[in-house]
Amino acid sequence: MADRHALFRHAELLLADEQGTVFKDAPFRVALAYPSPYHVGMSSLGYQAIYRAFNGLDGVAAERVFLPDDVAAFRATRTPLFTLEGRREVGGLDVVAFSVAYELELTGLFEMLELAGLPLLREERAGHGYPLVVAGGPLTFSNPTPLEPFVDVLVQGEAEELVVELAQLSLEGMPREALLSRLGRTPGFLVPGYGGTRYHVHKSGDAHLPARSVIVTPNTELRSMFLVEPSRGCSRGCHYCVMRRTTNGGMRTVPPDRVLSLVPDHARRVGFVGAAVTDHPKVVQLLETVVKSGREVGVSSLRADRLTQPLVDALRAGGARGLTVASDGVSQKMRDLVDRKHSEEQILRAAHFAKTAGMERLKVYNVVGLPHEEDADIDELIRFTLQLSRILPVALGVSPFAAKRNTPLDGAPFAGIKEVERKLERLRRGLRGRAEVRPISARWAWVEHVLAQSGPEAGLAALDAWRAGGGFPAWKRAFEARGVEPYGERRVEDGRRNATAWPSVSFRVTPAPGPVAA
Repeated sequence: MADRHALFRHAELLLADEQGTVFKDAPFRVALAYPSPYHVGMSSLGYQAIYRAFNGLDGVAAERVFLPDDVAAFRATRTPLFTLEGRREVGGLDVVAFSVAYELELTGLFEMLELAGLPLLREERAGHGYPLVVAGGPLTFSNPTPLEPFVDVLVQGEAEELVVELAQLSLEGMPREALLSRLGRTPGFLVPGYGGTRYHVHKSGDAHLPARSVIVTPNTELRSMFLVEPSRGCSRGCHYCVMRRTTNGGMRTVPPDRVLSLVPDHARRVGFVGAAVTDHPKVVQLLETVVKSGREVGVSSLRADRLTQPLVDALRAGGARGLTVASDGVSQKMRDLVDRKHSEEQILRAAHFAKTAGMERLKVYNVVGLPHEEDADIDELIRFTLQLSRILPVALGVSPFAAKRNTPLDGAPFAGIKEVERKLERLRRGLRGRAEVRPISARWAWVEHVLAQSGPEAGLAALDAWRAGGGFPAWKRAFEARGVEPYGERRVEDGRRNATAWPSVSFRVTPAPGPVAA
């Protein structure tokens, strides 16, 4: 069993491997918290962008803290959760600011608050001098309302400007009640009990583009890779996607010279990150320039309809051994239904590009369980995957569909755990081992769906489930006990819109929550 010294030593080793760490002392201190382990959190460009924003302010210092790899060791040694840079106890700082990427990270937030010695429920912290607990991150583009019972402030959408405003108002020294009231009247913030509008997604000005890494480390999912966004947002309208054009006003591109000027000399690996990197009109120029400089290169999102042989050749020259594309519909009918503008011909062409470039494998992401999906659609995926496997070895990443807010499919029901598992088994049998199937658990996709389609009561159910051990049966019991509807056919903001887009899908429409009254 680890002792407290070993936990501190582990933090020191992580810091020793980093380049770019900010060590800063200031009167106002923020614990920038990520409710997943270090190797996940440090692969998040958004998290690093907020680290840069806080530390760029006079009088403010932000230090990072992550969900420990070994939570049990912290509990056994009674070690309070501490920050990396200064080894400061999180519970003694001014603000604990969480970046939450997706629904299932709720339990990581619970773990971290408890390890920090902070009451989990917002109402239990009121009036006792605890740090201000703030949450933002990618989850706020869809449905952060399950967070409301636990946080004092929600920062919704792109947060570079909002966190500066929060810090500057805090530095004015106004009483906590006055600060919360002021934030509740400020667009982009939601302050439970004080004001704000749910689902208001803030958009930062172009001056904040591009986001880029502050710290480079080998101890991440993206080993020793400097991350930079050549574009932000997406110009496409895929019906299932939170980052579609209506959420963020379309795609904003950054000139290649600007992007490349920000890559530090020490970066030997460069990752271009964004919702639609290959839609950047100069993406090939970006890739080829990085490769010619002797660096490795990666891209976070490849669209099959944008791939060319020079683009794939540049990826291979930059160290890629495989090509990953998203189909996101098991058949052409399903791709057309969700406005995913890809065809079999384009994906086949991408496979041939990969083979010509000397790549070893192809990975194709798919969604199973969309509305109107039938066995014939699964059979079409089987036929097409076998065709792809004759070009390159294929791995299928398969995600059960979970409807998200702020999308045209908001309110669509989950297909059902047994039904998803049946379809996955049909897929495996049909492929007969000629392609690898890598599915996400249907059970946990259902939990994600319920959280994504529900409100604060789902957050309280998540707390109950976590306290009961966090297993799937505990989640089922907690949802039932709290009266959380399990299939999410609710809170569709515009029933007429959905009825037009999905004429044969029956939605039960109730009014969406609007402003949160003071």
